[in-house]
Amino acid sequence: MAARPLVLDDDRVLPTEPAVRAIAREIFAAVRDLPLISMHGHVEASVLADDEPFPDPAQLLVVPDHYVTRMFVSQGMRLEDLGVPRRDGGPVETDGRTIWRRFCAGWHLFRGTPSRFWLEQELHDVFGVDVHPSEETADAIYDQIADCIARPEFRPRALFDRFKLEILATTDAPSSTLDAHAAIAASDWDGRVVPTFRPDALVHIDRPTWKRDVEELGEVAGVAVDTYAGYIAALEQRREHFRKHGALATDHGHTSADTTPLDRADAERIYAAALAGSVEPAAAEAFAAHMLFEMARMSRDDGLVMQIHPGVARNHHAGVHDAFGPDKGFDIPLPVDFTRGLQPMLNAFGTDPGFRCVIFTIDETTYSRELAPLAGVYPSVRLGVPWWFLDSPHAMRRFREAVTETAGFYNTAGFVDDTRAFASIPARHDLARRIDSGYLAQLVANGQLALDEAIETAIDLSTTIPRAAYAPRS
Repeated sequence: MAARPLVLDDDRVLPTEPAVRAIAREIFAAVRDLPLISMHGHVEASVLADDEPFPDPAQLLVVPDHYVTRMFVSQGMRLEDLGVPRRDGGPVETDGRTIWRRFCAGWHLFRGTPSRFWLEQELHDVFGVDVHPSEETADAIYDQIADCIARPEFRPRALFDRFKLEILATTDAPSSTLDAHAAIAASDWDGRVVPTFRPDALVHIDRPTWKRDVEELGEVAGVAVDTYAGYIAALEQRREHFRKHGALATDHGHTSADTTPLDRADAERIYAAALAGSVEPAAAEAFAAHMLFEMARMSRDDGLVMQIHPGVARNHHAGVHDAFGPDKGFDIPLPVDFTRGLQPMLNAFGTDPGFRCVIFTIDETTYSRELAPLAGVYPSVRLGVPWWFLDSPHAMRRFREAVTETAGFYNTAGFVDDTRAFASIPARHDLARRIDSGYLAQLVANGQLALDEAIETAIDLSTTIPRAAYAPRS
């Protein structure tokens, strides 16, 4: 069988009605080559600090991308067979070519998914691949990509510059030394890579490793954490450490959006019980809600933008988490009550000019009912665009349709790619810009916007709005 050519339709995901598509093309032309602002992602800073060649095509495009691996797991393949490392160092597939062949043999599984969109654009635009992956083409594609990544122009920093990344935010544990960020800042490369403070492991006191993580926090902060006061002081010290290394935001992944604060005495009592290893589930939930409130208070004080993305049952399969660790595709959405959950935080800080927060969700039923009304009145609140399970063409369109009439465009925060797959970043932003161009084109066709307004809005959504949403507080 002849290989199927890989040709990208330049009008992909734009509206199909000819007159609207023509408008969308004009809008998209104004934004397609603008810089990328990546304020929420999971690429490791060490990748850019070390600037070493990527090891092989599988390690670059398959193994770190849980969007890819979870699809194969759903079809019965083991994570070991895809080269995902085990926590215990047990055997997994290490031959990149073998992993790549398995990926190409399963290419049909991605039909209709956003992963297919991103992967096609990566293969075609970044590596020059002109045939679809398949069992027959796997080796040739592997060799072509391997040849590319062996060349200097495909090293991480060169790709960063080629992708027109204006800024890349990483996600980092509070105990991180941020040595990789310091190394980048001290180098002669001018790429901007900033850390993001992610304290989840320290505020969920029922996690098995919580006590060890808190002790590590105290060590790196140089603060005794045997009391609640010391714990709070250590977190504040680490936030300042991050801020001095360029951090612009924090990141919080809680199960619920509850921000109810505790009385100081109750917080101290629960913290002491957790250190003693005897905390009740209800107390752990109350403490997590309290700490979300406390993190808002700290953001008001130090200016770091607070990103909140609740509503995920993390590590749904205990066996996979125990064997492979977190973030292996087994995080599943939950419904969230934002209106009541965020009320304590917003009562305290929602109109405070020193506080800024970006709210994300994967429960899209809340867009028009709760999130757009909240962002449409509280000056501190911005809506994070669809991410994770919602970063797909139809879901992105639904987002604009659900929130724009209530919150407008300028109470959103710009696209976030939320990815570990470095080479996919341009494709993800490209998809978002195409969808926004199509939505704006429909407004023009309906007589709701002039074309020049639509183009200006598209530019703002791509660059002006995210720059403003995460700008350091003066």
